Amino acid sequence: MLGHAAYLLSMIALAAAVGRRTADELGTLLIVVGVLGLWRYSWAAINFARAAIYLRWAYPRQRAEAERAYRARPIPAHAFFLVTTYKIEPGITTRVYRSIFEAAAVSKGGATIVASVVDGADLRIIRELFARMQGSASHVKLVIDQIPGTGKRDAIARSLRIIAREAPSPRDVLIFVDGDSCVPLDIVDRSAPFFTDPRVGALTTDETVEILDAPLFRDWFDLRFMQRQVMMCSMALSGRVLTLTGRMSVVRADLATQPSFISHVQHDFIDHWRLGRVNFLTGDDKSTWFWLLSRGFHMTYLPDVKSVSMETQPLPGFFESAFALMKRWFGNMMRTNGRAVALGPQRIGLFTWWSVLDQRVSVWTTLTGPCAVLLTTILVDPVALPAYIAWVMFTRYVFCAALSLFRRPGFPIIYVPLLYFSQVAGALVKSSVMFRLDQQKWTRQGSGSGRAPRTLGQRVRAASSNYVQLLAYGWFGLGVLLLSGIL
Repeated sequence: MLGHAAYLLSMIALAAAVGRRTADELGTLLIVVGVLGLWRYSWAAINFARAAIYLRWAYPRQRAEAERAYRARPIPAHAFFLVTTYKIEPGITTRVYRSIFEAAAVSKGGATIVASVVDGADLRIIRELFARMQGSASHVKLVIDQIPGTGKRDAIARSLRIIAREAPSPRDVLIFVDGDSCVPLDIVDRSAPFFTDPRVGALTTDETVEILDAPLFRDWFDLRFMQRQVMMCSMALSGRVLTLTGRMSVVRADLATQPSFISHVQHDFIDHWRLGRVNFLTGDDKSTWFWLLSRGFHMTYLPDVKSVSMETQPLPGFFESAFALMKRWFGNMMRTNGRAVALGPQRIGLFTWWSVLDQRVSVWTTLTGPCAVLLTTILVDPVALPAYIAWVMFTRYVFCAALSLFRRPGFPIIYVPLLYFSQVAGALVKSSVMFRLDQQKWTRQGSGSGRAPRTLGQRVRAASSNYVQLLAYGWFGLGVLLLSGIL
C-alpha cells in the first residue's frame, strides 16, 4: 500500500507541475496522444467487456451444455498425451511426468502417453516414474519415442504418427504438453465435454507460472498471464482464440492425426515476396492453430482450468531474457499473421479477423505516442516529457487495476512500469521481426537459423531487411512529425 500511495502522489505532483499553461502550449501533441489513447483504450475496453461477458454468462452456459451432452455419451473419451522433452532439468521432468501419469490414471476412458525424448537420462526417469504407478495406472499405455535431436516439429510429427496408428475417434482428445508444464489432474474430464460440439477443434486453458530466484522475471510473466486471461476470454466469446498455447492445449484426436495436419506441423512454411520460402522452425502451436482456423473449426478457452509452467530466466539479465523471448513469440505471431488476415472476415468471423489485423496495426499505434513526445521534447518544448509521463502513469495504473479484476484483487505496483515496458518494447520487437521473418531461434535449445556462416543470398536478404525497416521507420517518423504539428 505504501508503494501505491507513493506512486499516486508522484503522479499527482507531476501532473500538477505541468500546469494548464503548458497543456495549452502542447495542444496539438495532446490531441494526437489523446486520440491514439482513445483508440487503444476503447479497444481495450471492448475486450474487457467481452471477457467479463464470457466469464460470467457465456462460459458457464457452454460448460453446462457440454457436460450434459458428455454425460449422455455411452463411452467416455480416450485421452492421448503427447509430451516433448528436451534439455529440461531432471527435477522439472519428474514433476511434469508425474502430473501426466496422475491425470492419465483418472481418465475414465483410458489414456495413451507418447513421450518424445532425446536424452537417455530422460528416458530412464520416465520409465522409473511409470513403473512406480503401475498399480494405479493399469489402463494407461506408455510409449517412449527416443529420437535424434532434429527439432521439435519432427518430434511432434513422429509422435502424431504413432498416435494415428491407434485410430482415435472423434470423441477422443489429444493433449499437447511441453516438457516444462504440469497438467491439471482433471484435464480430461474438464476438457473432453467441449468436443461434443462438432464445431470445436481445439481448446486451451489458463496458465500460472513458477519461477525461482528471478522475482522481476516472475512478475513480468504473471502480468502477461493476467493480460492473456482477458484476451483469451474476449476471443473465446467469438469462438476462436488467437493461439493454441504450446505449453498445453487440447485438440480433437481424429483431427490431430490427419495426414495433412501432421504434414502441416512438420513442414509449415510461408512464401515471402522478398525473403523467399521461409520454413518454420519455432511456433508449432501457431501451425496447429492455423490449420484448424483455415478449416473453419472453433477453438475455445477454459478459464477455470489451469496448467502450471516452470520457467527459468534464459539469460542472466531480465531485459536480455525478455527481449529474447519476445523475439521468438512475436516472430511466430508475425509469420502466421499475414496468412490469417488473408482468410478474410467472412471465413473466420469479423471480430477474429479484426483482432488478427490489429496485431499488425498496434505495432505503429503503440509507438506513435512515445515517438511524438520524444520529438516534441527535443524540437519544441522539454516539458512535453513530464506531461507524457504523468499520462502514462495514470493510464497504465488504471489498466493494471482493470486486469486485476480478472485474476485476483490488487496488484504489485511494479506491474505498472512492467506493463509499459511490455507495450513499448514489444512494439519495437514486432517492428523488427516483421521485416525478418526468416530469423528464428529457440530460447533454451539454442538452435535456429543463422547459426551457420551465412551465404551470399542470406547476406543480401539481411541487407534488404535492414533497408526496408529503415524505410518504414523513415515514413513512420515523417508521419509522426506531421501529426504532432512539428512539421
